Amino acid sequence: MKNDNIKKAVRRGYAKIAETNGSCCGASSCCAGTDVAKTISRNVGYKEEDLKAVPDGANLGLGCGNPVALASLKEGETVLDLGSGAGFDCFLAAKRVGDKGKVIGVDMTPEMVKKAKQNAEKGNYGNVEFKLGEIENLPVEDNSVDVIISNCVINLSPDKQKVFKEAFRVLKQNGRLMVSDLVLSKELPDAVRKSVEAYVGCISGAVLKDNYLKIIKEAGFGRIDVIGEKSFPIDDAAHDITAKAVKDNPGLIKEMAGAVMSIKVSAIK
Repeated sequence: MKNDNIKKAVRRGYAKIAETNGSCCGASSCCAGTDVAKTISRNVGYKEEDLKAVPDGANLGLGCGNPVALASLKEGETVLDLGSGAGFDCFLAAKRVGDKGKVIGVDMTPEMVKKAKQNAEKGNYGNVEFKLGEIENLPVEDNSVDVIISNCVINLSPDKQKVFKEAFRVLKQNGRLMVSDLVLSKELPDAVRKSVEAYVGCISGAVLKDNYLKIIKEAGFGRIDVIGEKSFPIDDAAHDITAKAVKDNPGLIKEMAGAVMSIKVSAIK
């Protein structure tokens, strides 16, 4: 798949999610609604108080971890969320950095940015800003951010090297990177790897874990640490319409067993 085609497919897929309040990344059915989104979020590490603390519609159940919990955010810091969606992690971060801090959410899907801004208005978040842009070309100044977070988004990018180089560029010296993402323990079958549907579903865009960590190191980061990892349930993804390549061939589920992992990674500039 060409990079431009991948981006267009991802943008279309997440525009649909924004318009229907549904989850397509790990849920048992695409556009499954609020209850499923909350269940997914609990399963990946969010607490009940997190779910209650944000405006309705901010949590779409798209994460594979809880980067805010890892970030040890401090009052007054500037936080950047790569692929901010409807604003869930941004709003949680906003409460931690306080009025003296700032949170910037960047997303390439206009429908998501619109939804996030509406949620910010509903919740009266004065210290949160949402920008339309690609995580490979961040609309953020050099050396301006204390912490970067991202939740199950970088795997969607066809140019992960550029994503992490951009993250390094905008972070201040000693700035922190805290991401939750999907990686592979082994190569995916061709039928899945070449599937646009699976790419939007957060599966075929993932790379081998060692390669993922190598990309972070080559971008200039140090003190890279895998804080946690666990297997991602492919059997659930097989019922997701965005992972049609898997759904249409149940034999792939066995072949892919243990191949996809959710990891939490920290690093320092």
